[in-house]
Amino acid sequence: MFLKSLKIILFFLLAAVIYGAFLYAPLAKGLGEYTRVLYFHVPTAWITVTAFAVGALFSGIYLKNKELKYDLWAEAANQLGLLFGVLATVTGSIWAKMSWGSFWNWDPRETSIFILLLIYAAYFALRSAVEQADRRAALSAVYDLLAFVTVPFFVFVVPRIYSSLHPDPIVNTQGKIHMNGKMLLVFLSSLSAYTAVFFWMLKQRIDLIGIQLKIKQLEN
Repeated sequence: MFLKSLKIILFFLLAAVIYGAFLYAPLAKGLGEYTRVLYFHVPTAWITVTAFAVGALFSGIYLKNKELKYDLWAEAANQLGLLFGVLATVTGSIWAKMSWGSFWNWDPRETSIFILLLIYAAYFALRSAVEQADRRAALSAVYDLLAFVTVPFFVFVVPRIYSSLHPDPIVNTQGKIHMNGKMLLVFLSSLSAYTAVFFWMLKQRIDLIGIQLKIKQLEN
């Protein structure tokens, strides 16, 4: 009953975000119509980092406790991280097409997210290459922790080291977000909605993993 109610709440919350992005929030000066991409691009990028952080956390717990379920939870979180990373790349490409005239320019931000996706794609390649569960879990956990070390570097450091086409029109000279009330409401609502959806999806994957582990125990 709770999960059914939660799904309904998430549905209306996401619907409200879409309505707010296209019909409620005003357009930012200098951005025009592609202001609306902001409300989807930033939240997907935020969830990408969050998901990889959760995956690294579960990997660390696995290395401490050696319980297979934590390795599988880390895999689930990283799967969602990769999914939202692709969504962030796609929405970023739409922004790039509108503002720079091309979907892909090998801008530092575009290049860094591309490399990050390759790093985590290699995580899944590693998992598929090792058959023994315990060995796969241990190797994957170590790789995951090392991979997450690169996340802040590629997301926050590299784009600020090199000259970038990526604009920061909503940030003023003091580094604070400059939005009016309507824009800020939609922006924060979108961040909240995407975060809630991510943890709901992760909970679904964890519950499924629990069922699969119980079935294996019964078979053995």
